[in-house]
Amino acid sequence: MPLVRNLEPGLWEVRIHLPDGIARVLFTTVGPVMVLVHGFIKKTKQTPKQDIELARKRMKEVRLG
Repeated sequence: MPLVRNLEPGLWEVRIHLPDGIARVLFTTVGPVMVLVHGFIKKTKQTPKQDIELARKRMKEVRLG
């Protein structure tokens, strides 16, 4: 899997290897700026829906101002 992947339009995920597991940081972009909207330690194969929902909510807040 690549270090960065697109989850859906406007929402991206970057993977970070840590001693405790694999962390995920979800982000969006606003012009040339990367805005981190949510981070967590992933414990299951699929990204939990509640984490994606929270990132979507925050992404909308960032983009709408």
